[in-house]
Amino acid sequence: MSSLPPSHSPVAAPRVGVLLVNLGTPDAPDAPSVRKYLAEFLSDRRVVEIPPILWQPILRGIILTTRPKKSAHAYQQVWTDAGSPLAVITRAQADTLQATFGDDMMVAHAMRYGEPAIGKTLDTMIAAGCRRILVAPLYPQYCGATTATVVDAVNAHLATLRWQPALRFVPPYHDDAAYIGALKTSIEAGLATLDFVPDVLLASFHGMPERTLHLGDPYHCQCRKTARLLSEALGRPVDVAFQSRFGRAKWLEPATDAVLTDLGKAGQSVAIFAPGFAADCLETLEELAIRGKEQFTIAGGTQFAYLPCLNDGAPGQKMLETLIRRELAGWL
Repeated sequence: MSSLPPSHSPVAAPRVGVLLVNLGTPDAPDAPSVRKYLAEFLSDRRVVEIPPILWQPILRGIILTTRPKKSAHAYQQVWTDAGSPLAVITRAQADTLQATFGDDMMVAHAMRYGEPAIGKTLDTMIAAGCRRILVAPLYPQYCGATTATVVDAVNAHLATLRWQPALRFVPPYHDDAAYIGALKTSIEAGLATLDFVPDVLLASFHGMPERTLHLGDPYHCQCRKTARLLSEALGRPVDVAFQSRFGRAKWLEPATDAVLTDLGKAGQSVAIFAPGFAADCLETLEELAIRGKEQFTIAGGTQFAYLPCLNDGAPGQKMLETLIRRELAGWL
């Protein structure tokens, strides 16, 4: 093979890249960092589908004035010495996959909002020789406000490049046998550590405004299918609830906080888990494991357990490897 002329720009050897993308996190558990993060997150037209001329004054006014301090307090309760749990776990997921696939392939991670940013990470991957990139949005259930906005951000950055890599996306995997199997293994392991057998096994998914269902978003249906398949795999009922309501609009129901209150009043024991999250984060560690338990206990409940997400444990990592190898067919 002939060598490049001295005047030619350096070109790295071609390789395949995999980019894991999760939602995002503030840089620190303080009000300024949370304000910066929320300003980016809540300005996404797919996340808040209110016309900007109406929404931005509300966002820049009362929301970014009052909510950052409250959210910062919540983040402080789950922050670790290594940083945000979501950031730490997502990095570990990428590092483990990198070790699995070896140096012939590059595995990186990015956040849709915050750091590491998608655009900068793609630039780093391309500079390292990644001419074929598989993007893996870490959302089992498809939603316009999650999966679609990752696709938007990736394609928007590619639109600024002269030399674009070939691109693929991991599709939603809400009903994939590898995902259901990983959930089954993880949940059974979690249940085995408890000193009680829960009356109710509750799957809490992130909520969405109900109007998104009527507009054609498949998220609600895919959450329900995940729960049904998992119930069949476990051989016991799995109840469904939706958390993280925001604003005055009607959201998907039943609401997690209301369900926990009812279970507490009824004296039923519960084990709750969040199968829609690939990694534990504020919404699981603070909203469910801390506040959810408080709501349940105040209502009279006594036996409560939160079961962790798949995170970077063996079942979840094996599932990601299976999905990625499948989508890389013909590239490896």
